[in-house]
Amino acid sequence: MSVDLYRIDDRLIHGQVVVGWGQALGVAFIVLVDDDVRASEWEQELYRMGVPPEVEVVFAGVDEAHHELAGWIADPRRGIILTGDVETMRRLVAGSAGAIRHVNVGGVHYREGRKERLRYVYLTEDEAAGLAAITGLGAEVSAQDVPTGTKVPLAEFGS
Repeated sequence: MSVDLYRIDDRLIHGQVVVGWGQALGVAFIVLVDDDVRASEWEQELYRMGVPPEVEVVFAGVDEAHHELAGWIADPRRGIILTGDVETMRRLVAGSAGAIRHVNVGGVHYREGRKERLRYVYLTEDEAAGLAAITGLGAEVSAQDVPTGTKVPLAEFGS
């Protein structure tokens, strides 16, 4: 499978994704799945600026991603699919017909109403339920901020 990482990170494309994960995995493409960013050329340009020119950046809404997922998986190059929130990833996994087998929670940061689960993961009860729903759809969920970090199973941070 050429998509090596399905990641939830509310900062979307940033150094930890591009350098930390992208270089470690040797990725050639990053797909950012976000309906709002897909509709905003300005935001897309901002995110493209943080990615080396040899790495392709694709922007897709959730419905579009459902149609393109098989092609990204079949792509011989290595890639990352990234969402900024739990609900978008849940929707993506739900429409993947079992193709997404693992989801990485990489960074869901503090905001009002969220409770600290790990130093880089803060979740509302609804977000925790969304991660549980992803496991119910057949995908393993774990948290890991960087490739050299410890992989933490959902059972240890999701409840």
